[in-house]
Amino acid sequence: MELLARYLDRSNSISSVMTQDVIKEENLRDDLRYYFMSPCEKYRARQQIPWKLGVQILKIVMITTQLILFGLNNQLVVSYKEENTIALKNLFLKDYSGVDEDDYCVAVYTQYDVKDSLFYVLDQYSQLGRLSTGPISYAEDEDGELLPLIICKEYYKRGSVEPSDEVYDIDAQLERVCMSHDPKTANLWRTQNSSFFDLDFYRLVDIKITFQLKGINLQTVRSRELPDCYSFFVTITFDNQCHSGKVKIFLDIDAQSSTCTDWKISGTAQKNTHYLLMFDGFVILVCLTSAVLCTRSIVLAVRLLQRFSRFFHENYNRKVCEDDQREFLNGWYVLVIVSDLLAIVGSILKMEIQAKSLTSYDVCSIFLGTSTLMVWVGVIRYLGYFQKYNVLILTMKAAFPKVLRFCCCAGMIYLGYTFCGWIVLGPYHEKFEGLSRVAECLFSLLNGDDMFTTFAQLKDKNTLVWIFSRAYLYSFISLFIYMVLSLFIALITDAYETIKNYQRDGFPLTDLQKFLREQKDFPVVEENSQTDVHVRQSLLCCCQRVPENDDVILIS
Repeated sequence: MELLARYLDRSNSISSVMTQDVIKEENLRDDLRYYFMSPCEKYRARQQIPWKLGVQILKIVMITTQLILFGLNNQLVVSYKEENTIALKNLFLKDYSGVDEDDYCVAVYTQYDVKDSLFYVLDQYSQLGRLSTGPISYAEDEDGELLPLIICKEYYKRGSVEPSDEVYDIDAQLERVCMSHDPKTANLWRTQNSSFFDLDFYRLVDIKITFQLKGINLQTVRSRELPDCYSFFVTITFDNQCHSGKVKIFLDIDAQSSTCTDWKISGTAQKNTHYLLMFDGFVILVCLTSAVLCTRSIVLAVRLLQRFSRFFHENYNRKVCEDDQREFLNGWYVLVIVSDLLAIVGSILKMEIQAKSLTSYDVCSIFLGTSTLMVWVGVIRYLGYFQKYNVLILTMKAAFPKVLRFCCCAGMIYLGYTFCGWIVLGPYHEKFEGLSRVAECLFSLLNGDDMFTTFAQLKDKNTLVWIFSRAYLYSFISLFIYMVLSLFIALITDAYETIKNYQRDGFPLTDLQKFLREQKDFPVVEENSQTDVHVRQSLLCCCQRVPENDDVILIS
């Protein structure tokens, strides 16, 4: 009787342990199934409201609205800078046609024209208040004094040139001489500094005129925004470095916005600014909520992965393969968190701009634009729950590694053509003058754009270079359009066909999917072979359950 009682107690303890293991396994399976459900399936299963989905929809609407409002304001800022640049070019450059020639504004060819253009700049600067139609004036220093115009000429220290005798004697060391020009003494500058304008053109390298102006962008009042104050740092350069008889005149403007020291405006502009600040604050709150929810989901996924890994190790003495591990590490959550951080930073900068504490429009636009891009890309995650839309996502995921490797190989050929075109065709073709321009020109040719003009614009003064250019362009177009692009499309098509076949015949089951389907055909690893399997699993984990085919895609 005592032996029978011991046997029954042992049987009861074993059955209780087995029952606990079964309950533990079922709980893990339920948690895994719930984790991989779509928001709608989660709501049907546990009546849990999909807060993350609602927050994401609200965030998309708000961030897009915020971007549009800021974009309209930023367009006013950019147009103000561009129109002021055109106005100043017409104001200070004599005979300016309104269109820049290549990279310069105006070119002069005689000594008289150089001096005439130089005096024209000084005269126009002296009469700025009477000539300009916009709210622009001279800049002042801290003491309220007008900042003068600075004119500097740079020339070789010593030199003599006799082209007829093919003789020259040049000291390459440069010297600079400067003078200032006060608008209040405009009637005296020619007589007091006449020697400064005695130019030795064979020694002259360049003349630079620099001055600073102030302006106010009043057009933002129409959009119920507070106006910005601007400082225009203007540089006019007479370039004679080439000494070819052609003096190029450049006008460069560096426009920097700043907060106005004192302002007063009536109407609804100030009230509208307060509403925008409240809206931006609400956007920051929504983005913080989204980031917290996604971070919580990542933490829960890591804990669930640890539970699943312990279960597999305890019951089957195996490690979870990398493909199954990646199913828990959701990259979409990382994308959402990054977009939330960018949106928060961009919103803070926008609030500072609205309050006139900062004027970094370009930096703010980069943050807001990138965050909006990521937010809309994140919408693809929810489309992936539908089979027809999921084909695109799976095709991109399957083709990306192959396409990346292919682009690395094709990029080497592309770089070779870029360097070759720059060094050979650069002096004869405007589209090949710089490495960046060569890369852009070849990319347009790659897409079949602007072909005829690229051929036609090449100067045929050098027969050897003309022949080389034809061989260069024909070989590039033939190689990349007929071969490289065809292979590129074939890689994507192959991945698409693979995904379509898997959707028709079924995807290969991973260990995770077998566990969720309550299949028990997991190979158990013996203790004496654990070390050998540990080495092989890292390399051949997925090969134990799917064919060795490069086109196999493991999808949960």
